[in-house]
Amino acid sequence: MAHLLGAERLHLEFPTRVVFDEVTLGIDEGDRIGVVGRNGDGKSTLLKLLDGRLSADGGRVTHRRGIRIGTLDQSDVVDPGKTVAEFVVGGIEEHVWAGDAKVRDVIAGLLGDVPWHGQIASLSGGQRRRVGLAALLVGDWDVVFLDEPTNHLDVEGIAWLAGHLKRRWPADSGALVVVTHDRWFLDEVCTATWEVHDGIVEPFEGGYAAYVLQRVERDRSAAASEAKRQNLMRKELAWLRRGAPARTSKPKFRIDAANELIANEPPIRNKVELDRLAVSRLGKDVVDLIDVSVAYPAREDDPMTDPVTGAPATRTVLHDVEWRIAPGERTGILGVNGAGKSTLLGLVTGAVEPTSGRVKRGKTVRIATLSQELNELTEWAEQRVSAVVAEQRSSYQVGDKEMTPGQLLERLGFTTAQLSTPVKNLSGGQKRRLQLLLILLQEPNVLILDEPTNDLDTDMLAAIEDLLDSWPGTLLVVSHDRYLIERVTDRQFAILDGHLRDLPRGVEQYLELRRATDAAALAAPTAAASAAASETKQAGGPVPLAGADKRNAEKELASIDRKLEKLSAQIAVQHEKLAVHDQGDYVGLGALGDTLRELETSVADLETRWLEVSESLEA
Repeated sequence: MAHLLGAERLHLEFPTRVVFDEVTLGIDEGDRIGVVGRNGDGKSTLLKLLDGRLSADGGRVTHRRGIRIGTLDQSDVVDPGKTVAEFVVGGIEEHVWAGDAKVRDVIAGLLGDVPWHGQIASLSGGQRRRVGLAALLVGDWDVVFLDEPTNHLDVEGIAWLAGHLKRRWPADSGALVVVTHDRWFLDEVCTATWEVHDGIVEPFEGGYAAYVLQRVERDRSAAASEAKRQNLMRKELAWLRRGAPARTSKPKFRIDAANELIANEPPIRNKVELDRLAVSRLGKDVVDLIDVSVAYPAREDDPMTDPVTGAPATRTVLHDVEWRIAPGERTGILGVNGAGKSTLLGLVTGAVEPTSGRVKRGKTVRIATLSQELNELTEWAEQRVSAVVAEQRSSYQVGDKEMTPGQLLERLGFTTAQLSTPVKNLSGGQKRRLQLLLILLQEPNVLILDEPTNDLDTDMLAAIEDLLDSWPGTLLVVSHDRYLIERVTDRQFAILDGHLRDLPRGVEQYLELRRATDAAALAAPTAAASAAASETKQAGGPVPLAGADKRNAEKELASIDRKLEKLSAQIAVQHEKLAVHDQGDYVGLGALGDTLRELETSVADLETRWLEVSESLEA
């Protein structure tokens, strides 16, 4: 394979530490490399050194002559003064880029809900991120560097991106280097893994599963101080081998060695014991949703009204949901943005009242939510971590062991030095871990995790999963992280068309159902158009318009154009409101999502009418 890029004896120092020392590595045609490591160890810095955005203090980076490098940075900023179309395809004529299958695939995969001619300034942060990713992927590159590309993508978006990158180049051409904490994505896309730690870059063969095996083997020969990490990685490996065997079928994953390493490893979770403890803490009743439906009224500024009564329209988000949550149940909830996941969680917590049906809660239920926000830490912003922990419980039961809060902090990756750090000075990942600890110390018996993977690296995700394995309560998880969903939950549900559907085959079944739904939605307009064309043909074609009728049709077209422009602006405003709205306000989020869907329905209706009038004018 041809050599594309190389780094020789790289040395880089920041004022307080050495980031890299004597690092030598290379990238060849066909490489698909995942970069892992603790937050702050230099993963993003490594990408900047390799693509030339940052110069090392020593050593050198060499690129093959004429090489084309494309980079998605964590802090990429798109030009707010441009439209989405201008930023993604530039000044290329529509018939040119529309004839490129790759460009069409990128636009459909990433920008389906983004107004193509809308101003970037009006988009949410997540939409801007996807616009930046789309602009990169429509280009032709020999090497692509991606820094956390799965941020702001849901399960479907991540699956699409993995498929795109796998088929983007032939097997032995092009190269990909990706930094991500999404372990499913690493396994799906990468054939090699670089671990950044302690000033070095250590290469491993294969994706995440193979990396875990080789790291366990490495840790077996390490010093005694590595024992805790070794045991944690053994547990992770045991789940990879037992819970997801497809991952281990890849070349170079030494199955016999893996089986030997986990031969004496107990199951990840003792389900019988956890269920027994859950029942003893919760009783037999947790939360029952019985024939529950939720409908939100339109807001005063919502232009949508009931066509018959003229009253403000309502939209039913959840239809006749029946869900009886059992003690110790560990459930993952899937669904597209706006499907009703937040509304469903709000029903469980009591933040949302059903429009019909009833919600029954057990008398001993204590619910806690690890939200996307970090509001729980606000009151302790000025205090040191050790002081915050000292105000909580003096001990905590983890499985059959009793641990102090300090020991729990250590288990979650806090060092002794970090205990004296004020909460406000912690990194995002450290705050996330402290937030989880404070919630667990309250000893809830129902725990809701709402996108819990934000700001966490793969090691910390494994540590939190390990802690949750011994937590004897009911666990409900909403996340776009497929690996996490499959790792910590035993059952998955999806919200599809307002109904809660069981997924015996998990995330893969959900993706199949979504693909089938999308295909049906695309086929329906095509079938309707074909039927209309057939009727028109039988009737002798559209009747040409003349005189006053033609002028009226032209006026209607102009009116529709103005309405579409206005609705596009309103949709952009709704996306912005969704982005900045309090993520814990389930009712507000549901109302905003309903308004957005109704605006989009209006756009679809107007576009259909525009085509009908245009056809009459052209006849």
